[in-house]
Amino acid sequence: MQEQINTVCQMLKQGQPCVMALVLHQAGSAPRAAGARMLIKPDGKILGTIGGGIMEANVIEAAREVFDSQKSITKTFDMTSTIVDSADMICGGRMEILIEYCTPEKELLRLFNDLRHELDRYRKCLLVTELMPLSGNTWQVRRALIRKNESIYGDAVIPVHLNAEIKANMANMRNPVLREIDGQRFFVEPYANMGTVYLFGAGHVALEVANLAKNVDFQTVVMDDRREFANSDRFVTADEVIVRPSFEHALEGLEIDEDSYMVILTRGHSYDNTVLRQVLRTSAGYIGMIGSTRKRDTIYKALQNEGVSARELERVHCPIGLAIKAQTPEEIAVSVVAELIQSRASQ
Repeated sequence: MQEQINTVCQMLKQGQPCVMALVLHQAGSAPRAAGARMLIKPDGKILGTIGGGIMEANVIEAAREVFDSQKSITKTFDMTSTIVDSADMICGGRMEILIEYCTPEKELLRLFNDLRHELDRYRKCLLVTELMPLSGNTWQVRRALIRKNESIYGDAVIPVHLNAEIKANMANMRNPVLREIDGQRFFVEPYANMGTVYLFGAGHVALEVANLAKNVDFQTVVMDDRREFANSDRFVTADEVIVRPSFEHALEGLEIDEDSYMVILTRGHSYDNTVLRQVLRTSAGYIGMIGSTRKRDTIYKALQNEGVSARELERVHCPIGLAIKAQTPEEIAVSVVAELIQSRASQ
């Protein structure tokens, strides 16, 4: 998704229009859920997918007409008896797709630049797309970006009661919602809510965890006190790599909240103790520490002697990861990321 937003910003900045296909509504066993996007360029090349097959090909074909007319449209696809690929897979759902013409205007560029800025800083925000009916199946599209501090940028006019609903639920929204109010439609999309994994330690297991976590849409931040381990050449997929003088101030400058996942994988008991002491003071949604039960008990006893309560320590997943009898760094990473996914889904 972030790659699409970056590409949209680049195209608009260069004065190039584009078409965005957005799944507004999905019912049944449709191939993609509401919120899935695909970017279509003037030359017909695409970025992302809304499900593939005949349906996606039809959307790409419709995008050519949208480029010509410069009008945004919606299309509904009933796939209850439609063969959607060469493997004769039949999809039993329905999808409504917004096929939007995006003109290279300064205001639209600023909105997507602001959205990119929020995502780069791992900040939760909402994008509200207002659809006002014109003639036939054409729509006027306006947008507003709502930040975590409730500041708003954009030209969408959000009804008072919808705005109140958004503010009341913003912290917990995980899935897009479509609202119809007085003949207008509002598609509300939460962004940057997939969570940020903070990896304390840059060893072999951390490397595998960083790669897997990124593949399932976590932001990843790697931290260590060894530059030869913590560097972007080694952690190619990481969003950020931080080298600290020591782990004593591991959280300095970090914005930790309920969407933060703290994964402690340092090279020794004392470092684990140092990091765990700090992360227990945060509101992180997940805290996990690698190690045996013997190591865990030793560290817990030391922290309790410093005044940490047993209830606070109950927040910690240790040994970290789901119990799948993992042995290698790759297998351990699978168990850790599986537990992260489980934790994210239960929040």
